[in-house]
Amino acid sequence: MWCVPELTAEFIERMEDVLRLYARKLDPVEPVVCLDERPVVLREDARRGVAMKPGRISRRDYEYVRCGTANIFCIVEPLAGR
Repeated sequence: MWCVPELTAEFIERMEDVLRLYARKLDPVEPVVCLDERPVVLREDARRGVAMKPGRISRRDYEYVRCGTANIFCIVEPLAGR
């Protein structure tokens, strides 16, 4: 997570510019889109789990094998609802 050490006039001006952009009316020629990215760790079970039985929930070990990382991207056009 990032933190803004102080609210300077330049920071406030740029933030207001972004807020004005988000306040625009829907325009199909110039859509307003938002992009977000989230890194995730890809994991695989180190051992097989125990299947569910009548009166007993399935069981899974906490140990895992790390299989790398990936990024999830989400692009949204909020004014169009998609």
